[in-house]
Amino acid sequence: MNRARRKAGGYAIAMLVACSAPAVLAEEEMSFDPQDNPQTQQLVEELAQQGVPSEWLEQALAQASYRQEVLDAMAGAAERRLRWFEYRAIFMTEQRIEEGAAFMREHADTLARAESVYGVPPEVITAIIGVETYYGRHKGRHKVLDSLATLAFHHPARGDFFRGELAAFLTIAYQQDVAPSSLYGSYAGAMGYPQFIPTSYQAYAVDFDDDDKRDLWNNPVDAIGSVANYFAEHGWQRDGFIYHEAEGPDSRPDALTFNQTVRPTTTAAEAAEQGVVTQASLTPDTPVVPLVLEYADGNERYRLGEYNFYVITRYNHSHLYAMAVAELAEAIKQQAEAEHD
Repeated sequence: MNRARRKAGGYAIAMLVACSAPAVLAEEEMSFDPQDNPQTQQLVEELAQQGVPSEWLEQALAQASYRQEVLDAMAGAAERRLRWFEYRAIFMTEQRIEEGAAFMREHADTLARAESVYGVPPEVITAIIGVETYYGRHKGRHKVLDSLATLAFHHPARGDFFRGELAAFLTIAYQQDVAPSSLYGSYAGAMGYPQFIPTSYQAYAVDFDDDDKRDLWNNPVDAIGSVANYFAEHGWQRDGFIYHEAEGPDSRPDALTFNQTVRPTTTAAEAAEQGVVTQASLTPDTPVVPLVLEYADGNERYRLGEYNFYVITRYNHSHLYAMAVAELAEAIKQQAEAEHD
């Protein structure tokens, strides 16, 4: 995401510009009505060729509104500004852990079926939904149509990406016979229990209860199956580990690249050569993600992610996110086992 970084000396000017941004746009630029906006008219024509009726598209886009707060929110994602111990504290709460265990109990049969089909453990699926929407409680307060239209035609760097998401969203809404203006999600257009962006919805959502609908907004069964399918499609290794605790030198070895979210190319042997070692039994050629995390006491601690850690970062390209999911999954599983005993 694009990040606006203001120097202290320019704060007053920056605030003035930010506050007045909507007024800078001409009225026709703030309208997404295809009758007034050539860009949305072009989108209508493209989607009409793919089978979505022009009249339906025109009515939908005419209801979209420009939202400056959506553009502003793009600059403040927690993954970009928090250290590990601060980020961790958001998700590793007693309430979120207990409610995660309750979600696992309530949907035990569905989660077990998802693990059987896709190989993803119940606690990992639950943790994803727990991190994303607090088990469906907070699915987003922004109209998806407004968010995606604003980002598609006004984001300074990623307009083309969000234009594709807007096109996918309109297609989904039409196919599922849902009014686009009635659907809410994140400021970036993520939707439902698992917060899938529209292209992910198209590619990975599954009808896990066989009712002929892929409903991630209201159906936790479909959401569970879809999260599991997403991970499986991205290479989740059944029965594989996510990460291991590790020891290492006082200073980060320059020869290792830490906290990356690309496909791992470092091996366990190469990490060990630089002093980052784990007591886990890893073959020397095991691909690993070298990790170093900041704690509140000022110390940094090492971990080694395995391939499944990388797979979690396909959901959100942040090592902090993947680690929060991993630790929450562990805590939920421990809580569920304690309650069972």
